[in-house]
Amino acid sequence: MPEAVHVGSGKVRELYALDDERLLLVASDRISTFDVVLPTEIPDKGRVLTGLSGFWFTRTKEIVPNHLLALRDDGRSTECRRLEMLPIECVVRGYITGSGWKDYRETGHVCGHRLPEGLQESDRLPEAIFTPATKAQTGHDENIAREAAAELVGRERFEEVEAAALELYTFATAHAEARGIILADTKFEFGVDGEGRLVLGDEALTPDSSRFWRADEYAPGGPQPSFDKQFVRDYCETLGWDKTYPGSELPEDVVTGTRARYVEAFERLTEISFDDYLSDPEVVLR
Repeated sequence: MPEAVHVGSGKVRELYALDDERLLLVASDRISTFDVVLPTEIPDKGRVLTGLSGFWFTRTKEIVPNHLLALRDDGRSTECRRLEMLPIECVVRGYITGSGWKDYRETGHVCGHRLPEGLQESDRLPEAIFTPATKAQTGHDENIAREAAAELVGRERFEEVEAAALELYTFATAHAEARGIILADTKFEFGVDGEGRLVLGDEALTPDSSRFWRADEYAPGGPQPSFDKQFVRDYCETLGWDKTYPGSELPEDVVTGTRARYVEAFERLTEISFDDYLSDPEVVLR
C-alpha cells in the first residue's frame, strides 16, 4: 500500500494514514488470549471482523453515524474517517457474565448499577445496562462507575454515549434473537469528528467485541457456549500456561474449530454466505 503510512499496531489491527482525514484499518488474523497475542493465527478471522462491522455500520447509521467510508477488496481493510476517540470503553450488558458477574458476586453492583439479589451466572438482566470501562494501555480494561466515566468525557457527552450504546444494543439484540443468537454483551468505541459529532468507530458487534451465545443451548447457571474466542481460552487453560508472553502454538483442531465459530456467527447474523463475502466484500453493505 504505497499510499498508506503505518501509524500503529494493535493486538489484531494495523492502522495506516491515507491522508489528513482518512485512515486505513486492516484486521489481521491474529488472536489474543489473556492479553497475549498467540503465535498461531486463525484463517479469515480478520475478514469476519471487517465484514460483520461493515454489516452493522450500514444498518445502524440512522442510530448514530459511524466512521466507515469503504471496504476494500481484500475483505479485511476498512477506509474510515479520522476521529478523536473517547477515553472510555462503552459496554452494554443484557446478561450477567464475565467481569460483570465477578463484580456482582463481590458487591451486588456492576458499575454503580444495583442488581437484583439471587442472580445466577448468565442470567438475563431485567433491562440492559451501560457499564463503562477504562481503556487500558496494558493489561485488562477496568470497569468504572458511571460518574467516573462522566468525569472523563463530560456529563452531556456521557449521556449521549450511553443513549446511543443502549439503542445500538437493543437494535442488534432483536436482530440476533430472530436468528437464534443471544447477544449477551458488547463493547463499542465512540469518537468525535471535526464538527463535534458523536461517531461510532473501531469495530462493532463482532465475536471479538461481543459475547454471542447459541439461543438453543442457553442455560443460566454457568458459562455458555459462544461464538467468540472462548474456545481458544478454554484450550489455553488446560496447558498450565502462566498467561505471560509468549503464548503456545494452537493445534489444528483448535484453529479449525475457532474459525468455524467465527464464520458461523458471520453467516447467521448477516444471512450472507462467507464465500460470497470473500468474492465481493461490499455485499455486506447492501
